[in-house]
Amino acid sequence: MITRDMKITIAGLGLLGGSYAQGLSEAGYQVYGIDRDPDAVAYALEKGWIKAGSTDPEIVRDSDIVISALYPQTFIQWVRDCQHLFASGCILTDVTGVKRNVIREINAVLRPDVEYIAAHPMAGREFKGIRYADSSLFRQANYIIVPTPQNTAKAIDTARNLAEILQFRYIGELSPEDHDRMIGFLSQLTHVIAVALMNVTENPDLVKYTGDSFRDLTRIANINADLWPELFLQNKDYLLKEIDLFVSEMNEFRAMLAEDNTEGMKEKMIISAQRRKAFDK
Repeated sequence: MITRDMKITIAGLGLLGGSYAQGLSEAGYQVYGIDRDPDAVAYALEKGWIKAGSTDPEIVRDSDIVISALYPQTFIQWVRDCQHLFASGCILTDVTGVKRNVIREINAVLRPDVEYIAAHPMAGREFKGIRYADSSLFRQANYIIVPTPQNTAKAIDTARNLAEILQFRYIGELSPEDHDRMIGFLSQLTHVIAVALMNVTENPDLVKYTGDSFRDLTRIANINADLWPELFLQNKDYLLKEIDLFVSEMNEFRAMLAEDNTEGMKEKMIISAQRRKAFDK
């Protein structure tokens, strides 16, 4: 159980790290922050989202809970470099969008008296940086805990309690393999499609004539180009399978169109409409 006398330190005060800081501090918890960008630290202090902040990792000392909001490879390297500062018995968690490789590499180097429980808040925006942070984005979002057989009930409960404090809509658990397979389809493939759609044609006049359908489909094409290639490569095997399945489906639909197969296209649309209804509940 997370109590209000615990020290919670967030490493990485960007969009998600800043949103965590806002939500936790407004709920009355003691939040500290670290970021290599002094402006991000200053902004979090100005907003009152952290009690103290620094660009120096020393601030992580004596933390009961450490939350990494860093990119995957940066997170792994940060643990290698800074875990000597972690308090014995502290819980380490994260917001990383891929899990198998991250869990394997973190657990391979992490001290035995510190426990890492992987987690993934399925929330975000098409902008980056703490100035776009807003903890309200969690209230309609899903939170996935990604335990391994090595995790204790205490660590899993801590991750769940964290999600409850931040008011996530749904809290679930997946294995690292199931998480990455699911994310390959639900998140990564959708971003690939949005990027591909925006790269199909270069026509500056499109914006004058577009409707809601194009805007909705391409909202996430405004993508963080530093982060997403790293996520894609970390999940390359599953993402390639999902891209192949999508291309196959597109080719099947193209063949129906070329053959004037009205009934076939109708059947595809009926199935898609039925499946989409589950998301509107």
